[in-house]
This record gives sequence, C-alpha cells and structure tokens, in this order.
Amino acid sequence: MDIMEWKPFREITRLRSEMDRLWDDYFGSGRKALRPLEGTWLPSVDVSETTDKIMVKAEVPGMDAKDIDISISGDVLTIKGEKKTEREEKEENYHLVERSYGSFSRSLRLPVAVDADKIEATYKQGVLTITCPKKEEAKAKPIEIKAE
Repeated sequence: MDIMEWKPFREITRLRSEMDRLWDDYFGSGRKALRPLEGTWLPSVDVSETTDKIMVKAEVPGMDAKDIDISISGDVLTIKGEKKTEREEKEENYHLVERSYGSFSRSLRLPVAVDADKIEATYKQGVLTITCPKKEEAKAKPIEIKAE
C-alpha cells in the first residue's frame, strides 16, 4: 500500500465547489426550489372494503369535479385529472411555492370484481369518494361446517 500525502485544502475546495453548485441549482438562476412541481404529483388515496363494496377516497383539493375523470376497465379503476396553476402575479413576489400542479393519472387494481354499472362517485371538500359495489359472486359467503 502506498502512502499518499493528505492535502486538506484540496478536499475543502472540492467540498466548497460542490456546495456552490448545489446552492446555484436550487436558488440560482434556475431556481428549482422555488418553482411549482408541475406534473409531479399524485393524489393520496385510501382503499377500504366492506362485505358489500369497495370504497376509494382520493384527496384532490382545489379541483372542480368536472376536471376529474373516472373509468374502470376490468378490475383496474383509473382516476385522471389536471390541477391548473393559479398564476395571476401582478404585484406578488413568491418566496416559497409548495402546492403541486399538473396532470395526474392514478390506477388502482381492485381486490375483487365490482359491478361497473352501479359505481357512484361524489366530491365534497376536496375529497373524491368512489363507491364500487361488489358483484354477487365476489361477496364472501359463509360455509357451514357440519360436525359428525
């Protein structure tokens, strides 16, 4: 093994240049950190099941119901939409933008067969609720055990 001379100032200079590059990427002319995250968001969903139905709840705040499309193909439920930016900057200087905008598409494989003709969707206070009734053959049927 060779012995090498350690040059601490070289390491500090390299670290400094990496930190400068990182700082410039996020707060310099590109300002990546201060731009909205367009096209990079997906609504959070909850999927629950009862004996009769599958419930899907998706958080889509700030959207109109007419901007959301729901479809089902086989056992895959798809929610699509677009959350448009609200840009009217006359005299506003943004210092931080955390709200996400852009189009999204979320597909979920349902755990059982559902009756596509009876699916209902409601939208209230930013939460989309999709109720998917199970098909009769998909509902659990208790089996009686006969003791001898």
